[in-house]
Amino acid sequence: MTITILQANYNDKKHARHIIEMLDCYANDPMGGNEALPDYVAQNLVYELSNRKDAISILAYVEGQPAGLLNCFEGFSTFSCKPLINIHDLIVATEFRGRSLSTKMLRMVEEIAIERDCCKLTLEVLEKNYIAINSYRKFGFHHYELDPIMGKAEFWHKKLT
Repeated sequence: MTITILQANYNDKKHARHIIEMLDCYANDPMGGNEALPDYVAQNLVYELSNRKDAISILAYVEGQPAGLLNCFEGFSTFSCKPLINIHDLIVATEFRGRSLSTKMLRMVEEIAIERDCCKLTLEVLEKNYIAINSYRKFGFHHYELDPIMGKAEFWHKKLT
Protein backbone atom coordinates (compact mmCIF):
# COMPACT_ATOMS: atom_id res chain seq x y z
CA MET A 1 0.00 0.00 0.00
CA THR A 2 1.49 3.32 -1.11
CA ILE A 3 0.76 6.30 1.14
CA THR A 4 1.84 9.78 0.06
CA ILE A 5 1.64 12.85 2.30
CA LEU A 6 2.42 16.21 0.71
CA GLN A 7 1.95 19.92 1.14
CA ALA A 8 -0.68 21.01 -1.36
CA ASN A 9 0.16 23.47 -4.09
CA TYR A 10 -2.91 25.74 -4.41
CA ASN A 11 -1.99 26.46 -8.05
CA ASP A 12 -2.04 22.75 -8.97
CA LYS A 13 -5.50 21.97 -10.40
CA LYS A 14 -5.43 18.38 -9.13
CA HIS A 15 -4.49 19.47 -5.61
CA ALA A 16 -7.18 22.18 -5.73
CA ARG A 17 -9.82 19.63 -6.75
CA HIS A 18 -8.72 17.20 -4.03
CA ILE A 19 -8.80 19.92 -1.33
CA ILE A 20 -12.44 20.64 -2.21
CA GLU A 21 -13.34 16.93 -2.48
CA MET A 22 -11.83 16.16 0.92
CA LEU A 23 -13.30 19.25 2.60
CA ASP A 24 -16.73 18.37 1.18
CA CYS A 25 -16.27 14.85 2.53
CA TYR A 26 -15.64 16.42 5.95
CA ALA A 27 -18.59 18.81 5.62
CA ASN A 28 -20.90 15.87 4.85
CA ASP A 29 -19.67 13.93 7.90
CA PRO A 30 -21.52 14.24 11.24
CA MET A 31 -18.34 15.76 12.73
CA GLY A 32 -18.34 18.40 9.98
CA GLY A 33 -22.00 19.41 10.22
CA ASN A 34 -23.70 16.93 7.83
CA GLU A 35 -24.07 19.47 5.01
CA ALA A 36 -22.30 19.74 1.67
CA LEU A 37 -20.02 22.70 1.13
CA PRO A 38 -21.90 25.72 -0.22
CA ASP A 39 -21.22 26.36 -3.92
CA TYR A 40 -19.50 29.64 -3.10
CA VAL A 41 -16.98 27.85 -0.86
CA ALA A 42 -16.36 25.06 -3.37
CA GLN A 43 -15.75 27.59 -6.14
CA ASN A 44 -13.64 30.10 -4.22
CA LEU A 45 -11.85 28.46 -1.31
CA VAL A 46 -8.64 27.34 -3.01
CA TYR A 47 -8.22 30.73 -4.68
CA GLU A 48 -8.67 32.47 -1.32
CA LEU A 49 -6.24 30.08 0.37
CA SER A 50 -3.69 30.77 -2.36
CA ASN A 51 -3.83 34.47 -1.49
CA ARG A 52 -3.05 33.87 2.20
CA LYS A 53 0.59 33.64 3.27
CA ASP A 54 -0.50 31.93 6.51
CA ALA A 55 -2.41 29.00 4.94
CA ILE A 56 -1.04 25.46 4.75
CA SER A 57 -2.87 22.42 3.38
CA ILE A 58 -1.60 18.86 3.62
CA LEU A 59 -3.05 16.12 1.40
CA ALA A 60 -2.88 12.38 2.03
CA TYR A 61 -3.12 9.85 -0.79
CA VAL A 62 -3.52 6.08 -0.69
CA GLU A 63 -2.58 4.35 -3.93
CA GLY A 64 -2.91 7.74 -5.65
CA GLN A 65 -6.45 8.33 -4.37
CA PRO A 66 -7.17 11.42 -2.22
CA ALA A 67 -7.73 10.09 1.29
CA GLY A 68 -7.19 12.96 3.76
CA LEU A 69 -6.77 16.68 4.24
CA LEU A 70 -5.34 18.93 6.93
CA ASN A 71 -5.86 22.71 6.66
CA CYS A 72 -4.06 25.00 9.04
CA PHE A 73 -3.08 28.62 9.51
CA GLU A 74 -0.13 30.35 11.08
CA GLY A 75 -0.99 32.60 14.00
CA PHE A 76 1.04 34.27 16.72
CA SER A 77 1.48 33.63 20.45
CA THR A 78 1.90 36.87 22.36
CA PHE A 79 2.96 35.00 25.51
CA SER A 80 5.80 33.27 23.62
CA CYS A 81 6.43 36.04 21.06
CA LYS A 82 6.59 33.36 18.37
CA PRO A 83 4.38 32.03 15.61
CA LEU A 84 2.06 29.07 16.15
CA ILE A 85 0.09 26.89 13.77
CA ASN A 86 -3.62 26.29 14.29
CA ILE A 87 -5.03 23.15 12.73
CA HIS A 88 -8.43 24.14 11.41
CA ASP A 89 -9.62 21.06 9.49
CA LEU A 90 -8.47 17.46 9.65
CA ILE A 91 -10.33 14.75 7.75
CA VAL A 92 -9.58 11.21 6.70
CA ALA A 93 -12.20 9.76 4.36
CA THR A 94 -14.11 6.87 5.95
CA GLU A 95 -12.76 4.19 3.63
CA PHE A 96 -9.16 5.16 4.47
CA ARG A 97 -9.41 5.37 8.27
CA GLY A 98 -7.24 3.14 10.44
CA ARG A 99 -4.09 3.66 8.34
CA SER A 100 -2.47 6.35 10.52
CA LEU A 101 -3.05 9.03 7.88
CA SER A 102 -3.99 11.67 10.46
CA THR A 103 -0.77 10.98 12.38
CA LYS A 104 1.26 11.25 9.18
CA MET A 105 -0.39 14.57 8.25
CA LEU A 106 0.09 15.89 11.81
CA ARG A 107 3.75 14.86 11.66
CA MET A 108 4.22 16.87 8.44
CA VAL A 109 2.58 20.00 9.87
CA GLU A 110 4.69 19.60 13.02
CA GLU A 111 7.84 19.53 10.84
CA ILE A 112 6.67 22.70 9.07
CA ALA A 113 6.01 24.35 12.45
CA ILE A 114 9.50 23.46 13.67
CA GLU A 115 11.03 24.85 10.45
CA ARG A 116 9.11 28.11 11.04
CA ASP A 117 10.26 28.27 14.69
CA CYS A 118 6.68 27.98 15.96
CA CYS A 119 6.11 27.56 19.68
CA LYS A 120 3.10 25.23 19.42
CA LEU A 121 0.33 23.61 17.42
CA THR A 122 -3.28 24.28 18.38
CA LEU A 123 -6.62 22.79 17.34
CA GLU A 124 -10.22 22.48 18.40
CA VAL A 125 -12.21 19.27 18.53
CA LEU A 126 -15.83 18.40 19.29
CA GLU A 127 -16.11 16.92 22.78
CA LYS A 128 -17.84 13.76 21.53
CA ASN A 129 -15.44 13.12 18.65
CA TYR A 130 -13.75 10.41 20.71
CA ILE A 131 -11.76 8.90 17.84
CA ALA A 132 -10.18 12.25 16.98
CA ILE A 133 -9.58 13.06 20.65
CA ASN A 134 -7.75 9.76 21.15
CA SER A 135 -5.67 10.36 18.03
CA TYR A 136 -4.75 13.87 19.16
CA ARG A 137 -3.84 12.67 22.66
CA LYS A 138 -1.60 9.95 21.21
CA PHE A 139 0.12 12.65 19.15
CA GLY A 140 0.74 14.74 22.29
CA PHE A 141 -2.11 17.26 22.33
CA HIS A 142 -3.90 18.06 25.58
CA HIS A 143 -6.40 20.56 26.99
CA TYR A 144 -5.05 24.07 27.25
CA GLU A 145 -4.87 25.75 30.64
CA LEU A 146 -2.64 28.43 32.11
CA ASP A 147 -3.50 27.69 35.72
CA PRO A 148 -5.45 24.58 36.82
CA ILE A 149 -7.33 26.69 39.37
CA MET A 150 -8.79 28.77 36.51
CA GLY A 151 -9.75 25.70 34.47
CA LYS A 152 -9.36 24.64 30.87
CA ALA A 153 -9.71 27.04 27.96
CA GLU A 154 -12.91 26.82 25.93
CA PHE A 155 -13.24 27.51 22.22
CA TRP A 156 -16.04 30.03 21.55
CA HIS A 157 -17.23 31.78 18.43
CA LYS A 158 -19.64 34.47 17.24
CA LYS A 159 -20.81 34.26 13.64
CA LEU A 160 -20.79 37.51 11.74
CA THR A 161 -23.22 38.30 8.95
